[in-house]
Amino acid sequence: MTNGLQSTTTLHNGVKMPWLGLGVFLVKDGEEVVNSVKTSLELGYRSIDTAAVYKNEEGVGQAIAESNVPREELFITTKVWNADQGYEATLAAFETSMKKLGLDYLDLYLIHWPLPSQGKYVETWKALEKLYKDGRVRAIGVSNFKIHHLEELIANSEIVPMVNQVEYHPRFNQRELHEFCKKHSIQLEAWSPLMQGGLLEEPALVEIANKYNKSTAQIIIRWDIQTGVVTIPKSVKPHRIAENADVFDFELTQEDMEQINALNQDQRQFADPDDFDKI
Repeated sequence: MTNGLQSTTTLHNGVKMPWLGLGVFLVKDGEEVVNSVKTSLELGYRSIDTAAVYKNEEGVGQAIAESNVPREELFITTKVWNADQGYEATLAAFETSMKKLGLDYLDLYLIHWPLPSQGKYVETWKALEKLYKDGRVRAIGVSNFKIHHLEELIANSEIVPMVNQVEYHPRFNQRELHEFCKKHSIQLEAWSPLMQGGLLEEPALVEIANKYNKSTAQIIIRWDIQTGVVTIPKSVKPHRIAENADVFDFELTQEDMEQINALNQDQRQFADPDDFDKI
């Protein structure tokens, strides 16, 4: 499963998605994001995760265009923002993102948040289904969806989401949601896997890291992968981008895994999707 940066999980429609990618949340458009993406591609990363609201799709597109990696080897994700939910608005937002990225097709398109007060995500999903059927996107999914959002979506759709990208880290391991996703063949993906650095001094993780001569960040990323969760740690520092990828030459024991699982406190660092209505 984990023989390097090109190792993949297979989504329920047969598309292969890398276990590890680069996230570019809060990475400035222009030089910062271009350098970050280029560095990751040179190191062997093939998965890049952006979003319309990150306002750096153009820089991601520039880095892709300037790299020597064949397009078919890449796995590019972006997301439709809350203000663009709804059928027609989503289709228009997709075209805008594609123009900024400079791509002919996308590998994964996600609904960024369920946006509870609007109740539009089923309608938005129908636009994603159309893009998928039209061959514009290889896989479609959601982000920040809880079990009840997924249940409603599945009940009112033709296609079950291939991916659910959520806040996921050792303090918040979303066990019930993960089980639900496994049952429905939805691949769970972690954003903020390192809790924005908040777990790097955690004594239990430091102890495990010392045992393997690895960093705590590497231990967390390895735990994600062994738990069957795709992960997209963000960094703009070349040595960190390289370090985050150096997780394929060791394996955590069952005891290590249980120790990390025991850190769970059901503790969100960020917004609850039932309350997040930012447009």
